[in-house]
Amino acid sequence: MKVILLADVKNVGKRDEIVNVSDGYARNFLFPRKLAMEATPGASKEVERKRAAEHAREMERRKEAEQKAGTLRGKVITVKTRCGSQGRLYGSVTSAEVAEALKAQYHVDIDKRKVELKEAIRTVGESQCTVKLYPEISAVMTVKVVPSEQ
Repeated sequence: MKVILLADVKNVGKRDEIVNVSDGYARNFLFPRKLAMEATPGASKEVERKRAAEHAREMERRKEAEQKAGTLRGKVITVKTRCGSQGRLYGSVTSAEVAEALKAQYHVDIDKRKVELKEAIRTVGESQCTVKLYPEISAVMTVKVVPSEQ
C-alpha cells in the first residue's frame, strides 16, 4: 500500500515521503497514530506542491545569502578595545564582539555563532574571520583591532 508519511518514521521514511508499506502495518500502526495517510492522487499532488514551494523558498534563501556574502567579502571590520602598552588586549576579541561590530558598521545582523575566528584575537592588528551565511556560502573578512582612546 502506498502511503504519505505525516511525520518521520524510523526505518520507514521522512515526512512528506511517499512509501510502500504492507497493508497491515499501515492500517494497524501508521493510520491510528496519525503517522501516515493513504496516497491518493490528490494527496500526492498536494505533497508535490509542498515540495515545490519549499524548494522555491530554499532557493530564495540561498540567493539572499549569496548576495549578502558578495557585499561582505573582503570588507574590514574595526573593533575598538582596551589594551596594554605592548599591544596586548585585556582579554580577547570574541565572535560576539565581531558580530556587534558587523551590525554597527555594515547594518548586517549576523548571529555570533556564524562568525568563525581561527583563534581568539588577543593582540592589536588584523586577522581573518569567516562569516557563515548559509551551508556552503561564507564570506572571509578582515578584523582590525585598534586600541580605544583611554
